[in-house]
Amino acid sequence: MFIFPDIDPVAISIGPLQVRWYGLMYLGGFVLGWLGARMRARRADSAVAPAQVDDLVFYVAIGVIAGGRLGYMLFYNFGAILDNPLAIFRIWEGGMSFHGGLLGVLIAMGLFARHVRQPFFAVTDFIAPWVAPGLGLGRVGNFINGELWGAEAQAGAFWAVVVQGVPRHPTQLYEAFLEGLVLFLILWGFSRRTRPIMAVSGLFLFFYGVFRVAIEFVRLPDVHMNPAQGGYLAFGWITMGHVLSTPMILIGIAFFWWAYRSPRYVQRQSA
Repeated sequence: MFIFPDIDPVAISIGPLQVRWYGLMYLGGFVLGWLGARMRARRADSAVAPAQVDDLVFYVAIGVIAGGRLGYMLFYNFGAILDNPLAIFRIWEGGMSFHGGLLGVLIAMGLFARHVRQPFFAVTDFIAPWVAPGLGLGRVGNFINGELWGAEAQAGAFWAVVVQGVPRHPTQLYEAFLEGLVLFLILWGFSRRTRPIMAVSGLFLFFYGVFRVAIEFVRLPDVHMNPAQGGYLAFGWITMGHVLSTPMILIGIAFFWWAYRSPRYVQRQSA
């Protein structure tokens, strides 16, 4: 077992300026996505031209930050909005939601697809593999911050992390591995093949949903969601993560089926 060290969440401090590890993880995710997208855009079947990648990453960044924050407040902390609507803008207090960020990115990709005159799903297929590294780094940021721990692990579990004397499942690292590395390898490998529009997006939704639902069984919920049941929404095991991720699995299957049922392929326009 590994004893969790007391890591300072502030990576760099210069006077009143503080740069936090979590913010650096976000930045690293955007940089990896930008580099990967530029490489992918050179392929002849790319829906996005190399000259359009910078704009694409800007759209994604706005969608992630705005959607992630708004989604967290709506899904996990709605009471705070009722008490003070301006709490949405207090991003320094923490609180970002993947599912909110996903919705924000989808809206941003809709605007970008219209701008570059490409099918919506051709653009989401293009960006999907390069979202995964950012997800993985974000979970590493959660680990550094010492948040989103899992339930107590069985005694002697070598993979457990001791937190305040209690061995716990390091669910942040589980997610970093599955939603970051494994999801990227699946999508990157599949997207290198000839495939119809929407198929990559379907795989992203399906595998992220499967990984997240599985990990939610050992990840501790936010207690304030339902204090009477320790944060669980129902039956002593259903979490908000289950509620938000299960539809992703079903929608992903539907997208993948429809992609091969009525196949269409990218018709790239000149930059």
